[in-house]
Amino acid sequence: MQPTLKKLLIASVIAAAIAAYIILDLGRYLSLDYLQQQLGTIHAYYADNTLLSWAIFLVIYIGVVALSIPGAAIMTLAAGAIFGFTAGLVLVSFASAIGATLAFLVARLLFRDTVQRRFGAQLKTVNDGVEKDGAFYLFTLRLIPVFPFFLINVVMALTPLRTWTFYWVSQLGMLAGTAVYINAGTQVAQLESTSDILSVDLLIAFALLGLLPWIARAIVQPLQRARLYRGWKKPSHFDRNLIVIGAGSGGLVSAYIAATVKASVTLVEKDRMGGDCLNTGCVPSKALIRSAEVASLARHSPRYGLHQLQPEVDFAATMERIQAVIGKIEPHDSIERYTALGVDCRQGTARLLSPWEVEINGADGVQTLTSRNIVIASGAGPLVPTLPGLEQIDYLTTETLWTLRENPGRLLILGGGPIGCELAQAFSRLGAAVTQIEMLPRILPREDKDAADLVADALRRDGVNLMLGHKAVRFAVEDDSTVLYAEYNDSAVRIEFDRVLVAIGRRPHTEGMGLEALGIETEANGTLKLNEYLQTRLPNIYAVGDVAGPFQFTHTAAHQAWYAAVNALFGRLKKFKVDYSVIPWATFTSPEVARVGLNEQDANERGVAHEVTVYGIDDLDRAIADGNAEGFVKVLTAPGSDRILGVTIVGSHAGDLLAEYVLAMKHGLGLNKILGTIHIYPTMAEANKFAAGEWKKAHAPQGLLRLVERFHRWQR
Repeated sequence: MQPTLKKLLIASVIAAAIAAYIILDLGRYLSLDYLQQQLGTIHAYYADNTLLSWAIFLVIYIGVVALSIPGAAIMTLAAGAIFGFTAGLVLVSFASAIGATLAFLVARLLFRDTVQRRFGAQLKTVNDGVEKDGAFYLFTLRLIPVFPFFLINVVMALTPLRTWTFYWVSQLGMLAGTAVYINAGTQVAQLESTSDILSVDLLIAFALLGLLPWIARAIVQPLQRARLYRGWKKPSHFDRNLIVIGAGSGGLVSAYIAATVKASVTLVEKDRMGGDCLNTGCVPSKALIRSAEVASLARHSPRYGLHQLQPEVDFAATMERIQAVIGKIEPHDSIERYTALGVDCRQGTARLLSPWEVEINGADGVQTLTSRNIVIASGAGPLVPTLPGLEQIDYLTTETLWTLRENPGRLLILGGGPIGCELAQAFSRLGAAVTQIEMLPRILPREDKDAADLVADALRRDGVNLMLGHKAVRFAVEDDSTVLYAEYNDSAVRIEFDRVLVAIGRRPHTEGMGLEALGIETEANGTLKLNEYLQTRLPNIYAVGDVAGPFQFTHTAAHQAWYAAVNALFGRLKKFKVDYSVIPWATFTSPEVARVGLNEQDANERGVAHEVTVYGIDDLDRAIADGNAEGFVKVLTAPGSDRILGVTIVGSHAGDLLAEYVLAMKHGLGLNKILGTIHIYPTMAEANKFAAGEWKKAHAPQGLLRLVERFHRWQR
């Protein structure tokens, strides 16, 4: 049977049952007056037909609860009045749990997929909480009869809570309230209304009973914590409030926050302050890209009404300029600056001896410091594949690349991700003969295909030999030539090159830090296993940045650092769950690709309902004037709403243009607000307003416009 037809059939049966209940006035049989009037007759029938009475009662009770029909309370009283306390408690306990589970299953079948598809992003936190502590929260709610049980059935059905968990927790949690009603039922003749059962004192008692799970958790958590730290002796006092390992973006911000709030903090860095971003990543790559962009502009000077220019690239000077740029930014991340801020900066390698002790091996020898909390911000390094023959090649990575002072000639780049694409285009523009190998059928696999295709076209225009669907197999040195053998459509492809750059990804730094001895686990991709507060299995040890995942971006590391530092220093008072709901990123090719939230690819994979609005930047006045008329702004919105689910921008300065949407998503502003905001003419930022205008045109109130048209016709 088709799912839709199945849902329709079940909904029809339920609607018919409820209609029959109302039309036939069956509710009169589920009243206290009727029970008291018929009690003698029912007792007589029960005495002659015990097992059948139990069966009839179970069926009716399960039906009442499953259909969420008022009357379960009266039937519980009836169970006590007819069957006595013990038998009544057993019957009602099972009947109520089974009925609730049926209601749960029906609600799940009818509504969960639709709700999760439409509101999955907003419900992610709820879903994660239910997966982790769903039984605990359900048990607490079941202990307090003030919460309507039928509502609990429906709400829990919309979450990922397992059916078996729902059943046994419901049966256990409803037992206390059931016992009260069953006991009252044994005295049913003295009751004037059901309100006599739940007195104010009893409701207060139930509310206090609902606190029991929380009290139990407060008792259990310290015991669990003690078990985690078993085998290590906690210092009676600490040298520091916080020790931060690693002085990249995440480590610097963590230390900065700690010093700002007057905590005693030590920052340990084994190499250069600023980490990969300053020294081998973001800063040098963007300086290289800028030089390549200038060369490209000069080469295409006739487009701008200038005589043909033939730029001569001084490769050594270009690479020296990059070092000069690093040198100018270096003071922002220097030991001197952070020492002046109040951070105790140490050069050396750090190793954890216990959950509170860090051994620092530096130029001045070995020293051990104790700290109440530790933040691991050790970053990541280039991921190098285990390909045969690679060890014989003097290969380059994003760490060693910047020592080049001569044009690499025939440069082979492994990897079609953001780093590989950025560097392939830049080196090609600077005169290298670049071949880029990607084993997948397209580059930038995390982006939508239309965005990736635009970048692929741009790479080819700039001279990159883009070889997609090619799987690197082995390297070899043949007759003084370095060669890669790749596999393409079951055929071997031979590629000669002068230098090879490995840019297939990054692997977190976790070795040599003593993490294994502390039982700190890693995920399959090498990042540390963390909870939503960025804590490892040992709650006083946190992680941020590339070693933490799930995003290897400098700005994400800084974002995480706030949560880790605040939770570490003030977690006893209040802890904050890290928020990844609005994470932007960009690939700095030309054109740039920038995105935030969902793209079409993600939305389809997750089954999130959405509408797509696209504005072509090729129609934008400023882009045409600048000679950059390519790309688009693509906005995903909730169906029938201007609420933004995600944005992808491809074009010149896409990373800058995206900021408006990041702000809008962070603060719940929709496309109508962007459309109603004045944008300077002529600027690239107008593309955002025009995209909002495209959405508005698609959602124009046609009926109202027809009435307005008639009004204007009448006016004429």
